[in-house]
Amino acid sequence: MAADGIIRDHEAMGEKAELAHEEIVHLTELTPQEKILEKKLLRRIDSIILPFVIIVYLMNYIDRNNYASAKLQGLMASLHMNDSQYQTGLSILFVGYILMQVPSNLALNYIGRPSVYIGFFVAAWGLVSALTSQVKSYGAIIACRFILGIVEAPFFAGILFYLSSWYTKKELALRMSIFYSGSLLSGAFGNLIAAGILSGLEDARGMAAWQWLYIIEGSITIFVGILIMLFLPDFPENWRLLSPEMKAVAMRRLAIDAAEADSDESGGMSQWRGAKLAFTDKRTYLFALAYMCVVAATGFQYFFPTLTKTLGYSNIISLLLVAPPYVFMVFYSILHNHISDKFQKRFIFYVIPIPISIVGFIIFMTTSSFGPRYLSLFLMNFAFCMIATIFGWIGSTIARPPAKRAAAYAFINSIGNSASIWTAYTYRAQDAPHYRPALGICIAMLGVAFLTGLYLYVDLRSENKRLERLENEDSILSERDLRRLQKTAEVEGIDVAAARRLQKGFRYVL
Repeated sequence: MAADGIIRDHEAMGEKAELAHEEIVHLTELTPQEKILEKKLLRRIDSIILPFVIIVYLMNYIDRNNYASAKLQGLMASLHMNDSQYQTGLSILFVGYILMQVPSNLALNYIGRPSVYIGFFVAAWGLVSALTSQVKSYGAIIACRFILGIVEAPFFAGILFYLSSWYTKKELALRMSIFYSGSLLSGAFGNLIAAGILSGLEDARGMAAWQWLYIIEGSITIFVGILIMLFLPDFPENWRLLSPEMKAVAMRRLAIDAAEADSDESGGMSQWRGAKLAFTDKRTYLFALAYMCVVAATGFQYFFPTLTKTLGYSNIISLLLVAPPYVFMVFYSILHNHISDKFQKRFIFYVIPIPISIVGFIIFMTTSSFGPRYLSLFLMNFAFCMIATIFGWIGSTIARPPAKRAAAYAFINSIGNSASIWTAYTYRAQDAPHYRPALGICIAMLGVAFLTGLYLYVDLRSENKRLERLENEDSILSERDLRRLQKTAEVEGIDVAAARRLQKGFRYVL
């Protein structure tokens, strides 16, 4: 009888262990039925959300970069501007842009309606861009550029936060790359549009070509903003086109990915708590420094028509020559970050473009013949690949809650774009045609970007080792840890102990 009791005890223990294992598997991965729904969900998200964000980013960079195209279309002569004033006009946009980043993203997260919030500001910047066509003085265009920066501020960091609310860390880098392709396409097609306007609308109805450039591109942006307000989904939990089952899968896969629920504490003060979490996380500052260096190194994009003009062709041909390097980079960047997602590697794909771009800068600085110099423009563009990789890396590193993620994205983007304020002054007319000081600074910035990325890699690898040790130790949790676990347990319908097992499966992507 005693032996039978021992056998029954062992069987009961085995059943409990099997149930615990099944519970852990349920917590850390989707069921087979949920995985089928996940594939349908991803197809639906990709087919509706990605086209919208690509088009808007395309218009964002076209509206921002038409200032550079307008330079070749007589803007400076019409407004009696010198080179220094032109550079100030280029920089002033980013002053307004930076000031609004963090407040805007916290407001977006609090309001919870990206379609209305982002769509409104897209239409607003289209209106400001269109009205820029009517400026008559240097002071007026400075005012327009400053206001344009303010109304553009909600878009980029807002979309980064928005995408991270739909995609897991295994999917982010590719989607960030597809999203960023909008800016690269703008570099190509924006200048093709500018070339067409320059050749066909100069002096039409008594207006200069640069005025038509602002009117046409601004009007298109207003229309796109209205479409965003009408058709862009907000968040998984309130998208009407999703069935209850798909909504549950959408939320659960994000919870599994983050090892905790993707939701904030209740109450408006959670936005400020999220901001505090972001600003007390050293990785927020490291990513901000890395992004600032990359933005500084890619600052040549605002002078790209000027760089192609040094190849010795007319204004129209110079604008047309801008397109091929950007089109090439669209396809390469998507491939680059698709592989990064597939192998779940960030650091190595962050580093690969650095030496290639440096070679491009050196060739442009040291040669004068058309072939090598035009090739160098392709090589310089490799630095753009780093941007999607950085934001994919941020999305898998900056932990939940959403309020922290929103503040971190906004802060990183604002610090990164601060480089655009001062880099404008490094491309001086007296340094043409090689622009050695400006491109030398680009090389230095890529060097700092490499060192910052290396530090992040070492730090996150160390943190992963700590998390591995935590799984084998019965460590005591802080009150904040307990609150987060309780929130996860509430959303997932599990107890705190199970939520802790879910959290222990988390690792940072390196």
